[in-house]
Amino acid sequence: MAKKLNDLSALGAFAYSTNEDLYFDNGEDDMETPANSQQKLEAVFSNKGRGGKTVTIIKGFVGTEKDLKALGKHLKNKCGVGGSIKDGEIIIQGKHRDKIMDILAKEGYKVKRVGG
Repeated sequence: MAKKLNDLSALGAFAYSTNEDLYFDNGEDDMETPANSQQKLEAVFSNKGRGGKTVTIIKGFVGTEKDLKALGKHLKNKCGVGGSIKDGEIIIQGKHRDKIMDILAKEGYKVKRVGG
């Protein structure tokens, strides 16, 4: 017996097309994360849009979202502060640029100081 659907949301992410050239991206990363020594990161201070509170932002990471999140978690733990990962950037609460640069350099990353 067929199940009755109340609306289209019950279908989930199902899609059908007769277009043979249509490419479907399921959102999974096929890319691998390069070695730490091949990464060129930038460490920046910022307080824009944060009510005057200063954060340290790490930009330039190339790799999977999973590896980016793991690096962000590692840096937050080492600094003992909170933070987040947004738009491919690691945001660490507070002025921890020098400490973060030391941590990343010891792990083989190339880190550049940007700004004051």
